[in-house]
Amino acid sequence: MESDLKHHDLTGKIIGASYRVHQFLGNGFQEVIYQRALVYEFEKAELTFEREIDQQIFYRDLEYPIGTRRADFVVDGRVLVEIKAVSELEDVHMAQALNYLKAYKLEVGLLINFGSKSMEFKRLILSRR
Repeated sequence: MESDLKHHDLTGKIIGASYRVHQFLGNGFQEVIYQRALVYEFEKAELTFEREIDQQIFYRDLEYPIGTRRADFVVDGRVLVEIKAVSELEDVHMAQALNYLKAYKLEVGLLINFGSKSMEFKRLILSRR
């Protein structure tokens, strides 16, 4: 049931903001355009968010990072938002978003695609097991 989903109120607001952006802009723009429009919609919805935060990636027991990743948004410190502007989401996009969830140590993420005729999104849950 929808109400049982973790952070469902917050993800609902994020999805709503994303629909407003897609409804106004449609498809065909670069990701950065949708990202900037989402900033406006998130602020209007009074959502707390950080944009493009660098996250260090560590490997095994190495004491230094082997690189960094940058997710599009982390909303309210609880939900990672990764946006795409492609004709169709592929498995590689899902894998990237799941890796970001691991790197940012978050459980819930949204992968949002503005590139198709109808906006699409995938809700991602990373088990803490």
